[in-house]
Amino acid sequence: MMVCFSIPLGVWLRFLSPFNRIEYDHRSMDRLSTWLWRYKGRVLAGLVSVLFVNTGTILVPLVIRTAIDDLTRGEGNLLASGLKIVGLALVVMVFRFFWRYFFIGTSRRIERALRSKLYNHYLSLSASFYNEKKTGDLMAHATNDIDAVQRACGFGLLTIIDPLFIIPISVAIMISIDPRLTLYAVLPLPILTVFMLGFGRAIHHRFEILQASYSALMEKVRENIAGIRVLKSFVQETGTADDFAQSNAQYLRKNMALVRIDGLFHPFIELMSGATLAIVLWIGGISVIRSSISLGDFVAFTQYLSMLVWPMISLGWAVNLLQRGKASLGRINQLFSQEPEIANPIKPRSLSGTRIDIRNLTFAYPTAEGRSDTPALSDLQLTIEQGTTLGVVGLTGAGKSTLAHLIPRIFDPPVGTVCIGGIDIRDIDMAKLRGSIGFVPQDPFLFSATIAENIAFGNPLASDEQIREAARQAGIHDEIIEFPEGYDTTVGERGISLSGGQKQRVAIARALLLDPQIVVFDDPLSAVDAEREEFILGSLREFFRERTCIIVAHRLSAVMNADRTVVLDRGRIVEQGTHAQLVAQGGIYSRIWQLQQAEKQVTPS
Repeated sequence: MMVCFSIPLGVWLRFLSPFNRIEYDHRSMDRLSTWLWRYKGRVLAGLVSVLFVNTGTILVPLVIRTAIDDLTRGEGNLLASGLKIVGLALVVMVFRFFWRYFFIGTSRRIERALRSKLYNHYLSLSASFYNEKKTGDLMAHATNDIDAVQRACGFGLLTIIDPLFIIPISVAIMISIDPRLTLYAVLPLPILTVFMLGFGRAIHHRFEILQASYSALMEKVRENIAGIRVLKSFVQETGTADDFAQSNAQYLRKNMALVRIDGLFHPFIELMSGATLAIVLWIGGISVIRSSISLGDFVAFTQYLSMLVWPMISLGWAVNLLQRGKASLGRINQLFSQEPEIANPIKPRSLSGTRIDIRNLTFAYPTAEGRSDTPALSDLQLTIEQGTTLGVVGLTGAGKSTLAHLIPRIFDPPVGTVCIGGIDIRDIDMAKLRGSIGFVPQDPFLFSATIAENIAFGNPLASDEQIREAARQAGIHDEIIEFPEGYDTTVGERGISLSGGQKQRVAIARALLLDPQIVVFDDPLSAVDAEREEFILGSLREFFRERTCIIVAHRLSAVMNADRTVVLDRGRIVEQGTHAQLVAQGGIYSRIWQLQQAEKQVTPS
């Protein structure tokens, strides 16, 4: 008899097996037991609670059997039997609460740990990873997928532990009552096992498709909200709404494909349970009539059979939860398998000096297939002496921003091609390297916080006066104090309440507040008019004098006072010298200078 029940239990464990391994970090994987072992006290308390709940549940039919048999003989005490049942019900009620509290609470803690681990892994990944991945997809991993794993570790665990206790004890008692009747009761179970295997595979496959569709839908919402101003300016509300409606309908169709499987599985289990009960009523009723078993035995037998219905139903839940969790965990593990391209060296060295040497630098951006065939920089040879300012100019696509991004290792240059203080930047401790560089991108990112918080982002312990001084140097202080709330003004998502020039100057102030040894400006004044640009650069001249600076600029007026300027064209240095020397050479720099001077003359002030 026990063999028949071992089949669905074996299948149960088979469905649980994908959860025997959950990654802990991007270099190793932990088993689910390792996660649970962290909360072994809570898990043990949950197991003890299950023991009390199931013991109380199993004893109730025995009390009822005794009461019924005593009644048929004209004996017994109904009040005592009733009090026993109430007492057992109270035990079940109390410990069922603790059962759920400890197991579900543990799953929530695993959810927190897994989500924190995933977030930290996101922070460790390189910029090239985010060039290839959509934000909506990454958010779906951190929400829906982790929720599915949590449910599998919570209710999925509950629906497995309960039958491990209930089934063998209930079957043992049923066998002691009537072995032949027990055999008839378990006849439908092999059929259930076969169908469960098929349903489990179908649920897993369809849930994977559903989660992928959800990720795409989430990305579409994120993209349209982020670009709402462009959308409205081009009067595309109707077209975007129609496009979203189609994506939403597609998500519904995939959801319904999963619902059909799930919706069919539970009724099928109930059908099998009903069939089993019908067999027991027919054969057991005949046995009672023939006095083969007592009426109390028959009632107890049917109650124990009803107890087996719950494990059969919970089996459907377990299959659903575990297969969903398995699919989601697979998607999460794919992210954990992504190694950051830029990692801290095994034996990091400290920064020593700020002289920058670039030797034989050829760099191509990473792609999904490897590296691009067209290098962004080719065979660069460049030295920036400590305490000097280098200007970098060139036409669009010349490689200026690429060079700026390589200095703080936003992208990784080839080994030995970029050195600071005579040390390969790939050997320098990454936190110390980036903490020593004040990097200002052309398109700065501001957080939805106050202006003061955005300026102090890299130095949260900065005083109010330090924040204001950095803002003065960046030429933004006077405009900030004109806002109704001054430095406490919330800038909105991505700094939407500020103009492009104001965002750039807040970003400059943020970099200046770090008091960096090296300054890298990637055309951070492109949205500022020429007059204000001249004022800001003038106020920064003293600041630059004590630091090694790289200024990437579109307007040549930004690099006129640089100690040296290089001109890039298609990733190569084609000209270099001071402003006067480059103008006299009559090359690219000279032509750009003449064009900009002509534009300045015809542009009304």
